[in-house]
Amino acid sequence: TVSNAAGGRQAVREAKQTGADFVKVYSLLPRDAYLAIADESRKQRIPFAGHVPISISAAEAAAAGQQSIEHLTGVLRACSTREAELQQSDQEFLAGILATNEPKAVVDHLRQESKSALATYSPAKAQALFAEFKSNHTWQCPTLTVLRLATFTGTMAAADSDRLKFMPPSLRSEWLAFSDRLTTNKPAGTTAFGTKYFQKQLEIVGAMRRASVGILAGTDTGNPFCFPGFGLHDELALLVKAGLTPMQALQAATRNPARFMNRESDLGTIEQGKLADLVLLDANPLADIANTRTIDAVVYRGRLYSRHALDEMLDH
Repeated sequence: TVSNAAGGRQAVREAKQTGADFVKVYSLLPRDAYLAIADESRKQRIPFAGHVPISISAAEAAAAGQQSIEHLTGVLRACSTREAELQQSDQEFLAGILATNEPKAVVDHLRQESKSALATYSPAKAQALFAEFKSNHTWQCPTLTVLRLATFTGTMAAADSDRLKFMPPSLRSEWLAFSDRLTTNKPAGTTAFGTKYFQKQLEIVGAMRRASVGILAGTDTGNPFCFPGFGLHDELALLVKAGLTPMQALQAATRNPARFMNRESDLGTIEQGKLADLVLLDANPLADIANTRTIDAVVYRGRLYSRHALDEMLDH
């Protein structure tokens, strides 16, 4: 765990030396450590991306050169008329965690902050923030599949029962235990707030797209009920629900990531000379994004996998 500027710089240098593609930052980084990571990443010419730490504002992260923001961390707070007050509270909370090394109350703290930020959301502040994202080329990977866990009522486990069989037994047990805990121990009013909170997240994603902020399709696979493979189809549907067109949602999973990774010369679009990793569909996803699930065949690394071959893989 990086706890100071010197440690931040050393972590960046080590990541570069070991061949990492980028440095990822997380929520509990102290302010001086984060700023040192940003500065050292520039010096080492290695991208950094990830969460907006609670010690930094989303606008500061964009100005510091953070290449992408995951899970909309810090975005709702930055759209609040009480942003300065909330950030001061976060700084004090983080100082307490660093002093005691006890991060157990993080979820409760962030939930209370989210309630305050939601109640004081400012469309004008949001538009100013989105302009900063656009100006600084700060991509957004909202991972709506994991954010929807805020609305969890237990029905998700039942709806995903057919998918659970594809997960390792240990992970399956962990997810079902998570479902049981939330179903039996959820405080009154939590689901209603979670639904309202998630709806605002959807609105924010749609507003960012209309403001020409770059969107990437991600899922945060590994979190409860965020499934490999299936989860990306879920994410595309949620992006459309947020206000993207089906084409924009598809681009968030194809062209945009190639552009983000500076790989447009060989990935992202169907053109002569590019890698022919393709999913062939039976129905038009531009008419209905759910048609991305009508997979007839997959071409991967020069090999064609028919629907029959894909079904056999799933059966085994």
